[in-house]
Amino acid sequence: VAIELTPSTVPTSLTPSSPAASPSPSVTPSATASPTLTRSPQAASRGKTRTAVPKPTTKKTTPAAKVVDSGSCGASFYSDGQLTANGESFNPDALTAAHKTLPFGTKVRVTNPANGKSVVVRINDRGPFVDGRCLDLSRAAFADIASLDVGAMTVRYEVLG
Repeated sequence: VAIELTPSTVPTSLTPSSPAASPSPSVTPSATASPTLTRSPQAASRGKTRTAVPKPTTKKTTPAAKVVDSGSCGASFYSDGQLTANGESFNPDALTAAHKTLPFGTKVRVTNPANGKSVVVRINDRGPFVDGRCLDLSRAAFADIASLDVGAMTVRYEVLG
C-alpha cells in the first residue's frame, strides 16, 4: 500500500486567537484588477550604507575692493602689548597695522614681493617712527607674508576703499 503525502498549508500555531488559524467566514473573494506597481529608478536604500549628501555651496561674491592708493615702503612688526592710538588694546594675533597718516579702520593689502604672499590689515595705530618705514604690522600679519626672523622688509601696499 502506497500513501501519497501532499503538503498542505497547516498553520504553525493552532491557537484560536491567531488570525491565520480561524478563517473568517464573512470574507468573500472578489475579482478586482490588481493595481499596477511602479518603481522609482533608484534602488531601495535599506541595504545600503547611508552617506552624507553634500550640501550645495553658494559662494557670496563680494565686489573687489577698490584700490585708492598704492606704493612700496619698508615694513616691520611689533608685538608688545600696549594701548593703540585708537584706544584698542593691541592684539599681536590680530591682522592690524600702524600707519602715520591713514585714518583708523582703513584696510590695506600688504604684499611681500619676494614670495607674492599678501595680507589685508586694518589700521588701528600710529607709527612706525623709523625712517624708511611706513607700516608697522602686527606679529600675525607679518608672519602671514614672511618669516618673523626677517624683522623688516620692503613691501608693496594697496589702500583699499
